[in-house]
Amino acid sequence: MLPTRALRSRVSSVHVRTTEAKAANDADGLPLPRRFAAIAAILGAGVLVVLDGAIANVALPSVARQLRAAPADTVWIITAYQLAVVMFLLPASAIGSRLGYRRVFTAGVALFTLASVLCALSPSLPWLVAARCLQGLGAAAVMPLGLALLRFTYPRQLLARAIGWNALAVAGATAAGPVVGAFILSTANWPWLFAVNLPIGALVLAACAKLPNPAPSRDRIDLWSVALNAMMFASLVLGSDRLPSNSWHGGALLGLSAMCLLLLVRRELPKAAPLIPLDLLRLHSFRISIIASVCCFTGQMASYVALPFYLQHELGQSTAMTGLLMTPWPLAVMLAAPLSARLAQRVPTAWLCAAGSACLATGLALCALWPLHGNPALPIAMFTGLAGLGFGFFQTPNNQNMLLSAPKERSGAAGGAQGTARLAGLTLGSLLMSLGFGLLSPHSAVHWGLGLAALAAFAGSGVSLLRSRR
Repeated sequence: MLPTRALRSRVSSVHVRTTEAKAANDADGLPLPRRFAAIAAILGAGVLVVLDGAIANVALPSVARQLRAAPADTVWIITAYQLAVVMFLLPASAIGSRLGYRRVFTAGVALFTLASVLCALSPSLPWLVAARCLQGLGAAAVMPLGLALLRFTYPRQLLARAIGWNALAVAGATAAGPVVGAFILSTANWPWLFAVNLPIGALVLAACAKLPNPAPSRDRIDLWSVALNAMMFASLVLGSDRLPSNSWHGGALLGLSAMCLLLLVRRELPKAAPLIPLDLLRLHSFRISIIASVCCFTGQMASYVALPFYLQHELGQSTAMTGLLMTPWPLAVMLAAPLSARLAQRVPTAWLCAAGSACLATGLALCALWPLHGNPALPIAMFTGLAGLGFGFFQTPNNQNMLLSAPKERSGAAGGAQGTARLAGLTLGSLLMSLGFGLLSPHSAVHWGLGLAALAAFAGSGVSLLRSRR
């Protein structure tokens, strides 16, 4: 009897341990049926925001013509959206931590969808710009909190795969945006570009009920800090835009941004959960990931501005061919994102990020230096594809490392920091190209910009390697 009892005891012990392990695994993520609905809501919201941003650029000529607005004024359709996002990205993360990630994420999707209705019904340009501001507020809640909710949706060991799917969806929406926009404008008026968001938004809102609902924090929201943050980023973006054409005005706005930053850091530094995630930036791995992200997004944006001028003005390509030659970039990101998620489970993320950003830099350097003549379509497509492949292999493991470096209760702040790093890099890349066009000839500015983009990506590769030294 003793051996039998011992065997039963051992089987019971194994069963208990298995049950405990399963419970721990479920606590680290949602059970499978609900997990699928939650990831559908997160990815759907990401596609909604990115697709709208991609197709809005296509709408500018049609809006200018039908609303009888100056082309320069229609740029505010893009600027207003970007300003709202960058001003409220970090506050939305803090509000999500205080009120609940699911609640604020769902409210962001609802606001974005409602603002899409207002965009479609706008009778004038000022109404459309105001509606785009509301869209930006909704996107500011969706972007960081979607990344945070991924951490509560998937177990830790599967998180890289989920981040890869997220990158795949974003890259797919980026690639499809201009095509979708052009197709809609070929059959209907510009308001339908925004009306297409309504069915997507309704489906995402229905799926939001299955999102995880982690307990909110008790941190108080400091409205003065929110105001300083909004003023800091607004001054930074507007000052960067004004600097090439009016150095005094632009410089004053950049000075105001620096002053707001100093006041904000001084106000937030003593807090355990600051609005600007200073506590997370003290973590070596998180800090390295943020710096590398800024470097690579700077390179991406500078090249995105330089390449169309290079292809059209120097190589004589049409607008349609220019778009076609740049399409390999997002398509390569779509290919690399899920592959890098699998590799991240076997290869140190520092080496994977360094290799990816080095590949990005190589593709950009080839675009700048390769002697092109005759029919440049094949080499340019290869170079942009190589750059996109590198960016895809960099982005997924870098985001994974950034998210897992932060304590789980600070996932919203980590998502906000990731979005802010992305926007900071995009702003810096755009500013570098603006300075280049203002100070150099168009030919020199394009090659100078592509060279700087490659150097920024190489810097991201070197920074990523610093993570392996700890």
